[in-house]
Amino acid sequence: MTRKIAIIGMGNVGGAVAHQIVATGLADDLVIIDERTAKSNADALDFADAMANLTHHTNVVANDYDAVADAEIVISAVGKIDLQSATNPDRFAELNYTSTQVKAVAHNLKRVGFYGKIICISNPCDIMTTIYQQITGLPHNHVMGTGTMLDSARMRRAVGHALDLDPRSVTGYNLGEHGNSQFTAWSTVRVLGHPITELVDSKHLDLDAIDQDSRIGGFTVFKGKRYTNYAIAAAATRLARTILEDAHTELAVSNWHEDFGCYLSTPVIIGRDGILARADFHLTELEQEKLARSARFIHDHYAEVDPAKDEVASRA
Repeated sequence: MTRKIAIIGMGNVGGAVAHQIVATGLADDLVIIDERTAKSNADALDFADAMANLTHHTNVVANDYDAVADAEIVISAVGKIDLQSATNPDRFAELNYTSTQVKAVAHNLKRVGFYGKIICISNPCDIMTTIYQQITGLPHNHVMGTGTMLDSARMRRAVGHALDLDPRSVTGYNLGEHGNSQFTAWSTVRVLGHPITELVDSKHLDLDAIDQDSRIGGFTVFKGKRYTNYAIAAAATRLARTILEDAHTELAVSNWHEDFGCYLSTPVIIGRDGILARADFHLTELEQEKLARSARFIHDHYAEVDPAKDEVASRA
């Protein structure tokens, strides 16, 4: 079986994901789709021109939903970053536009009989992931969002910077919504062989400042270039590779929580069958309250764009 990935949405983020896939040889076959067909056709040709100078070969097909049917993974990168404000950042600025796009994509995936895994990047990530699962009817464990995988990376970068360490030497997670209500679960963070809470005084760490840095890091990048793409592309491709390689890796991604009735990020084990299990972790009472608050925030906003409302309206 060949490794086949499809990317829906070839903007700054989708393009960065596609480039990383082609440059690293992550997929044998790549399908790229964008409503701007001239753009995705041009991307396909650009990749073909790059192929002679790459160490891997990837077959690239543009604008063919039928070719998505047997893909192992679909990565959703649809959205409209122009709706985001540089002065008042809020991922929910894209809610109405992106939910309309995601619903259309999900119906197309269902129409062609796609049966693989979905990785959602589109914002607000947790709500869009929920929409994908509800419309496609795919198993909950086969539909996931990058969620706070990116925010956790930003936290690890901030902690690493404070301690002059490679961020890969830091472990731990940001949890909840990929958005305003996310939080750093300091009880999960370890560095230098110790829980980070034991190093606050000796290393002169300001955990509130680090938490804020990880929370607004994306908007800091956005203010500088009006989009973010490299870090989220790294997260999405790592998640895709984890699935393809059946790696059984623990990652904080947006996953379905029956108790909350929504998708939000907590640590899970990822492999070829998607989300294999929820990782065993113990939050403090305050962190549990923050997670529940984040879930309520997601759930309330999901109600605004719930696909079930569209079905009721269409029957009226």
